[in-house]
Amino acid sequence: MICSISGEVPEEPVLSKKSGLLFERRLIERHIADYGKCPVTKEDLTMEDILPVKTNKVVKPRPLQAASIPGLLGMFQNEWDALMLSNFALEQQLHTARQELSHALYQHDAACRVIARLKKERDEARTLLAQAERQIPLSTASANANAVVSNGKRAAEDELGPDGKKIRPGINPAIIAELTDCNSLLSGQRKKRQIPPTLASIDALERYTQISSHPLHKTNKPGILSTDIHPSKDMIATGGMDSNAVLFDRSSGQILCTLTGHSKKVTSVKFVPLDDMFVTGSADKTVRVWQGTDDGNYNCRHVLKDHTAEVQAVTVHATNKYFVTASMDNTWCFYDLGSGSCLTQVGEASAEEGYTSAAFHPDGLILGTGTSGSLVKIWDVKSQSNVAKFDGHSGSVTAMSFSENGYYLATAALDGVRLWDLRKLKNFRSFAPYDPDTPTNSVEFDFSGSYLAIAGSDIRVYQVANVKAEWNLLKTFPDLSGTGKVTSAKFGGDAKYLAVGSMDRNLRIFGLPGDEMEESK
Repeated sequence: MICSISGEVPEEPVLSKKSGLLFERRLIERHIADYGKCPVTKEDLTMEDILPVKTNKVVKPRPLQAASIPGLLGMFQNEWDALMLSNFALEQQLHTARQELSHALYQHDAACRVIARLKKERDEARTLLAQAERQIPLSTASANANAVVSNGKRAAEDELGPDGKKIRPGINPAIIAELTDCNSLLSGQRKKRQIPPTLASIDALERYTQISSHPLHKTNKPGILSTDIHPSKDMIATGGMDSNAVLFDRSSGQILCTLTGHSKKVTSVKFVPLDDMFVTGSADKTVRVWQGTDDGNYNCRHVLKDHTAEVQAVTVHATNKYFVTASMDNTWCFYDLGSGSCLTQVGEASAEEGYTSAAFHPDGLILGTGTSGSLVKIWDVKSQSNVAKFDGHSGSVTAMSFSENGYYLATAALDGVRLWDLRKLKNFRSFAPYDPDTPTNSVEFDFSGSYLAIAGSDIRVYQVANVKAEWNLLKTFPDLSGTGKVTSAKFGGDAKYLAVGSMDRNLRIFGLPGDEMEESK
C-alpha cells in the first residue's frame, strides 16, 4: 500500500470514499484543511469522506542502500532528483501565477483607460462650461438672473458646430495684417541691426562664475521648472513645482511678489512688457494672465481653460498683443492678450502625443512646437498650417529657441541639442548630451544671437557661428547634478549674466563679480 501523496507506505492509512485513493492521514488532513479538495482528482473532499484502514503496524526495515557508502550516495541522488522535480513543478506554478498577474494588470490598464476617457469627457464638459461663462454678457443692475442663465445657455450652444467641435472666432484679416506689418518691420530692422557694443565679450563670458544663489520656492515640493527675464527691468520670474510663480528683483536680491492660484506645478512663465503683464501655464490645464498694479503686485486678470491636459509652454508674439500656449492635449491655442479670448485652437486632441515646447520666430509669422513624440513642427501662423517637420530627436522635445537672425532653430531633447537651418530645412549640427541619463532641459540664444546656452546635467555656453564654421565651447559651468538637475537657463540683457533654475529650488546667477564688472565697463 503506497500513499498517493508521499509515495511511501503510510503509517496511518486512510481511504477516500469518492476516489478510492489511499493517503497518509496526517498529510490528507492538512491538505483538506488548506484546500478542501482531493490532491489527485481535485474534487471537493472533507474528512467525512475519509475512512481509516486498519493494518498491522509495520516497522520499516532499514533499506539496504543505507548500509554502504555507495548506497547512501544513491539515496542522495534519488533525493536530489526528487528535489529537481519539485522545483520544476514550482516553476510551472510560478509561470501560471505570472500569466494570471499579467491578465489582471491588463484588466487594470483597460480600467485606467476607461477612467482616463471619462475624465477627458468631464474636462471637455468643464471647458464648455467655462467658455459659456465667458460668453455671458455683463448684467446690469436691472437684469434678471434667469435672463443671464438663458443667455449663457445660448452662448454655450453657439460654440459647438455641426461636427460637435468648438467654434472659435479665428485669426481675422485685421489681425493677420497686424502680424504681417510687424513681420515686415522686424525683418527690415534685422538687416540693418548690428551687435551692440555693450554686449558681454567672449573674454568676459569665459570668466563668469556663480555670484549668487536664491531659494525662491517652497521646500515641500522643491524645484524650479521655468524662468524668464524682463527685457527692460532687472526682474526674473520663476515657475515652480510648488504651483507658484515668483517675481525676483536681481539688483536688490529680494522677492517682489509670489503669485498663487494654480493648483499644480507651473510649467512656463513669460513676461509681456506691454501694459506690465505676465503669463503662466500650469499642469492644472489652465493659463493665467496677470496684470501689474501700482504697488508692485500682480493681479490675476484672466483664467483660461481651453486645454484638456497639462499646459507645457507659453510664448508671446513680438507685437506683445497675442500669445500661444502648447499643451499635452496635442493642441496649441492662439490668444488675444487683452481680452483673454482664444481666437483659434489648432490640432487634434489626443492622449497619444502632446506638445511639450513652443516658441515664436523673431519675425512672428512662424511658430515652432516640439512634441512628446520627438518631432519638431513648424507652423504658418496666418494659415495655421504645418509647413515643415523635423525628426531625428529621441524623447520629448523639451525646449526650443530661434536665433535672432531668424536663420537657426535650436531644439533640446533626451539625445542633446540639434541645430536646424530654416532656409534649407535640415539639421546642420548636433551637441550630444553630457549625461546620457539626463535630458537636455533648456536651450537658449541670447538676444543678440551671439551665444547659445545649453542646460542639462551642467550648463555650457557656445559661440554662435554660421552653418559651416565651428561653434566654439566658451564656458562650462559647474555640474549641478548633486544639488538638482538644471531645468532652465536664460541670458540677461547684453548677456551680462546667466540666470539658471534647477530642481533644488535655487535660482543661480552666473556672471562677473562686482569689481570685474566695473572693469569690463
